[in-house]
Amino acid sequence: MIKVRNLSFGFGRKTLFDQTEFSVGENQKVGLVGPNGVGKTTLLTLLSQKEFPTEGEIEVIGSIGFVPQEVKADRELEQAKNVRNYLNQDGLKMDFELKKMLANLELGNLDLESSPKVLSGGQKTKLALCRALLLEPDLLLLDEPTNFMDIEGKKWVMEFLGHYDKTVILISHDLDLIDSSINRVLYINQQTKKIEEYKGNYSKFLKLKKEKEDLFKRHLMIEQKRVKKMEEGVIRLFANTSKKGVRQRVILKRRLDRLKQKLPEIPPEVKKIRLFLPEPLVIGEIPIKAVEISKAFGSLRVFKDLNFLIVRGERIALLGPNGSGKSTLIKILNGIIKPDKGQVICDKNLSIGYYSQEFETFDPNKNLLETFVEECQMPDNQARSFLGRFNFMGDKVFQKVATLSGGEKTRLSIALVTGKNHNLLILDEPTTYLDVMSQRIILDALKEYKGTMIVVSHTEEFIKELNPDKAFLMPEGQMDFWSEELLGRVAEV
Repeated sequence: MIKVRNLSFGFGRKTLFDQTEFSVGENQKVGLVGPNGVGKTTLLTLLSQKEFPTEGEIEVIGSIGFVPQEVKADRELEQAKNVRNYLNQDGLKMDFELKKMLANLELGNLDLESSPKVLSGGQKTKLALCRALLLEPDLLLLDEPTNFMDIEGKKWVMEFLGHYDKTVILISHDLDLIDSSINRVLYINQQTKKIEEYKGNYSKFLKLKKEKEDLFKRHLMIEQKRVKKMEEGVIRLFANTSKKGVRQRVILKRRLDRLKQKLPEIPPEVKKIRLFLPEPLVIGEIPIKAVEISKAFGSLRVFKDLNFLIVRGERIALLGPNGSGKSTLIKILNGIIKPDKGQVICDKNLSIGYYSQEFETFDPNKNLLETFVEECQMPDNQARSFLGRFNFMGDKVFQKVATLSGGEKTRLSIALVTGKNHNLLILDEPTTYLDVMSQRIILDALKEYKGTMIVVSHTEEFIKELNPDKAFLMPEGQMDFWSEELLGRVAEV
């Protein structure tokens, strides 16, 4: 099905894969795992033949379906006349088949005549998944397919993949999904730039990997003891100034140098994001007020005559299913798009830090350092130090934004948000591409933030611990005081 031989690939000075090889057989369900930025999404892009290796060859037999992590990367979706054309390009499916699949992926209310361009990020992701599943390709490549789904949607995807009789390669931070859906793991080793193969599901992989790491540590400890003993021997021989003593010292020193060269490299600990939110700039009692705002895209009305105000220091959870207008409202408050009617009144000292789930404010042709310096107006040396807090070290800051993984773009976006003294943070799904530990670190920092905050998240635990003061409910357009009874609205998608 898939044969990869002597694969090498990288971006600029960063090498992702170095002379690695692996194979995947027919009907195998494979989980692709590794830290953020190690090359998981890049490997799927190479397998889908949207990129080509620097060296080596990739052989794929059969048709390929690829659902990318970032829906904006799906050119066919953006160019499609309507939902029907996008889902049914070969014209072989009946409308009832399309609607059934849409309903399974929580898009049952979607009009087949509507344009995909006006959909939210979550809806676009589901639509791309829907199209791939309808095509039933021989090789299905899925990059975080359930990010925007509730429990029922995730269960349906698990069941579908369990019965899918063709090959699947899956990237997911959803441990339940990846554990129940795969029978093999491909692990990208960040140190060796090789791809390691493990049989079994994700839980078995973790067990085997731990056993391998424990064996490595024991071997390393034995070798380090040998080195220490030889070093002590060299020191003792320095006291012996006879010709024989000098000769023994030289021989032992050579053996010591050879042994040190053979010592395995200690894998660096994965650095966690240390998120520091600065004191917010002074602002008035009402940072932002919306008066009779309305917005529509063609015949699709998103909301009408919204009125609300936000008080300084409030934490507001913006809740509602995908497509209810949350992202549109956020973009209006942030000045990215204008309302069709009404106005948004802002305090003269308002400074907004905006995190977008789709990263649409990034210039893909700029590198990390250029992006950060331009946005935060810092000297290069100070900017590099700041980016280092987010594990962007050394030459990494010169990497093009377009080549970053979803997790790396999340880290960069949060770095940009925290690089200035903003007094209003607007965060649209800030934890989507992050692992559990990074989510925890971000949450702890946000809980200490003294400014005003608007947060969109479908993660109940995240919203519960953030403990917002109010909830703005969509599509109702209603502001309510927060209570845990509203937690059920968090998971609505």
